[in-house]
Amino acid sequence: MALNERDFFTEQPEMKPMALSCPKCGHRQEYQLRWIHRTKKDRIPAGADERDRALFSKLKDYLVRAEDFATCGKCKRRFEIPSHQSLAMYEPLAGLPVDDYDQ
Repeated sequence: MALNERDFFTEQPEMKPMALSCPKCGHRQEYQLRWIHRTKKDRIPAGADERDRALFSKLKDYLVRAEDFATCGKCKRRFEIPSHQSLAMYEPLAGLPVDDYDQ
């Protein structure tokens, strides 16, 4: 029996800012939106077959937006967030200095 894709990840909720424009009044604002951060597990779950092993080797961490609507800060109308902005691949920048950005 094949495993579900969610069996390969651990999920954590996150809040991230996103700049959006209201389609009614055109007001642009940054909104704090809920995202689900799916992190690939360090080893494959038990009960995996060959297909699951091949899939697991290709998986990467990613973010899925959990909210589909936002409320405008100016006109107070609720609007839908475009669906093409609902998934983001997550790749942290490894090897860069954390404290010494000026160097």
